Amino acid sequence: MFPLAIHWNVDPIAIHIGSGGLRWYSLGFLLAFGLGYWILSRIFKREKIDSRYLDSLVVYIFLAVLIGARLGHCLFYDFGYYFTAEHWVEIFWPFSGGRFVGYQGLASHGAAFAILLALWLFWRKYGMSGWWILDRMVIVVALGGAFIRIGNLFNSEIYGCATDLPWGFIFERNGETVPKHPTGLYEALSYLTIFAVSLWYYRRKNGQFKTGTIFGWWLVALFGARFLIEFVKTNGVIEGSVLLKGQWLSIPFIIGGLVIAWFAAKGKLPQGPFPKGEKTNKK
Repeated sequence: MFPLAIHWNVDPIAIHIGSGGLRWYSLGFLLAFGLGYWILSRIFKREKIDSRYLDSLVVYIFLAVLIGARLGHCLFYDFGYYFTAEHWVEIFWPFSGGRFVGYQGLASHGAAFAILLALWLFWRKYGMSGWWILDRMVIVVALGGAFIRIGNLFNSEIYGCATDLPWGFIFERNGETVPKHPTGLYEALSYLTIFAVSLWYYRRKNGQFKTGTIFGWWLVALFGARFLIEFVKTNGVIEGSVLLKGQWLSIPFIIGGLVIAWFAAKGKLPQGPFPKGEKTNKK
């Protein structure tokens, strides 16, 4: 009936271990942090920043992503379910029936808010400019987001409405019989493009650009892509609104990105990794 559609029925578990195993999603999450750490370590070394700052930063960001993404999903997309006496423990308890099932929902908007809070705390403790970090960190965040969305695709989750386009996916594992938009794949390709452009700009400028430039336009590009892709999604419908919940959540980030890009162009943000003059124990 749909000869041009892609029949998708991939096992979500990449490596089977007993009755469970390592899921593609988890593998993508691990690859995101591993490659992200490697790229950032090269950047810190290139700009002669002591690696101890990066080691501490990774801990802050890891916890922010894990906690923020989970809380973001529970607060923004399924508040009525999780914040009840029967289900609140499921927010951070990934077990059901005595076995590990993983978290059934993470939201990038929640992770974004949590990362900003984590960077503020990091700046308060170490005196290192959050603006300087963001310009470099978002490069690898885009790459990590691509890996995670590919994991969503392997999990047969986060897909869109029906389509008759030749690249529509029939998610057979979920009992689907008509092609749907593979929105996870759309986002992955968007994030890979943003990663490539951001890294190219950083290397072209050799790290010498006005603080906030990459971060501001990165916000516009990433959440602009999210806003457009939401048009072919079905989750997050708000009664009486022409926009989905994910689009309303993206708008503040797009506006914020434009404001930051403007301040960056005017040179109004603190320049350098230690704007207050703290020494870096260069190696």
